[in-house]
Amino acid sequence: MLKKIALLVVVIFMGCIGRSQKDANTNADSESKVFAVTKTDAEWKAELTEMEYYVLRKAATENPFTSDLLDNNEKGTYVCAGCGTPLFKSETKFDSGTGWPSFYKEIEGNVAYDVDYKIGYARTEEHCATCGGHLGHVFDDGPPPTGKRHCINGAALNFVPDSK
Repeated sequence: MLKKIALLVVVIFMGCIGRSQKDANTNADSESKVFAVTKTDAEWKAELTEMEYYVLRKAATENPFTSDLLDNNEKGTYVCAGCGTPLFKSETKFDSGTGWPSFYKEIEGNVAYDVDYKIGYARTEEHCATCGGHLGHVFDDGPPPTGKRHCINGAALNFVPDSK
């Protein structure tokens, strides 16, 4: 009898969905979400470079310190490499020392969030709100005024300089 009760308790705990790590901005259903820009896998492969495809469409991570955008200090806007949606302004970029372009603030409404458990614990994944392309992750160890560090794959971004 004791074994049956212990088994029942284990089954109940395994069936529970933990919510303590969920951020109010996360959406667990992003895999099934329909985005404004949708394309077939073949269309994405034809339009993106190999690295852009693997980062944006397969949620890969580029190697640190390899992005041409890491040391870019020009004024302008960082846009999604998949669909051109403006994601980050240059004035919110900072050197985090991590090897990936980092920003303390996104352009509101253009970046969406989800919970990612791929490495064994919850992280907040960022993706383009227009096409769903994987951008990177956001952490709570950034500078003021937000305290956020949007750690973004450079391959997921294109830079558009401000016109003079």
